[in-house]
Amino acid sequence: MSYIINKGINKPIEFKGLKAQYIGYLGGGLVGLLILFAILYLVGMAVYFCITIIAGLGSLLFYKVFGLSHKYGEHGLMKRNARRYLPTYLKFKSRKLFYEKC
Repeated sequence: MSYIINKGINKPIEFKGLKAQYIGYLGGGLVGLLILFAILYLVGMAVYFCITIIAGLGSLLFYKVFGLSHKYGEHGLMKRNARRYLPTYLKFKSRKLFYEKC
C-alpha cells in the first residue's frame, strides 16, 4: 500500500504569480470595477465609454497588484505597513524597570 504525500504543506497560495493576500486584493478590485461599470451604465453613459474606462482601470489594477506581489512577496507588504506602528526610540526615565526581579 502506498500513500500520496502532500508536499505543498505550509507553502503560500499562488495563482499565476500572485501570492497570498494579493489574490484577494485583485478579486476585491475586480468586484469594485464590476460595481463601477454597473453604476456608470445605470447613470446613462455610453457602453463603449464604460468599457473603455473599466478596461483602463482594470489594466492599472492588474499592473499595480502584480507589481506589489513581485516587489514585496508573501508577507512584505504587511511588514511594510506594520513598520509605521513601531516607535522610533524608547525612553526610560528610571532604571527601575531593569532592576525589578520577575
